[in-house]
Amino acid sequence: MHIIAQTPRFVIRDFKPEEEATYLALFDDPRVTLHLPKRSRKEQIEIFRKAIEGYGQNASLGRWGIFNNVDGDFIGMCLLRNYYEEKGRIELGYSLRHNYWGKGIASEMAIIMVSYALTHTDAKEIVGVTTLGNTGSQKVLEKAGLIRMADFYRDGEELAFFSMMVNK
Repeated sequence: MHIIAQTPRFVIRDFKPEEEATYLALFDDPRVTLHLPKRSRKEQIEIFRKAIEGYGQNASLGRWGIFNNVDGDFIGMCLLRNYYEEKGRIELGYSLRHNYWGKGIASEMAIIMVSYALTHTDAKEIVGVTTLGNTGSQKVLEKAGLIRMADFYRDGEELAFFSMMVNK
């Protein structure tokens, strides 16, 4: 199992195939999915299985689980991926279970993942996107060093766009 990062509080690592139900349960909470793109259960299963298949193919990009170090509890997931297949433009994304909100975990994770993207990918830019109402995630992205840019529209919805240009 590939570990991306470990802190005193949590580990970011590859999901195990047997953790599919754990992953899917994250998206059963309407508080978690409120600010996420709407996806069916079938789409979520496909996303999880593609993540598992992708491990090892491109270890610098992927979808990983975040687990509590104390008891192994599932905290949530994070990802680094090409933003709309644009090479060098890496998107940071994440979702945490509601009981882990407001504890600084998202900010700590985001800082780690930005650092990881800077050292393990060919990123020319790191980006993040949130709904306008997701002010908590907007603060997380800013704490990780991303800067709010002009809002944009996707599928008829105005979204907040954050960016960090990388000088390599």
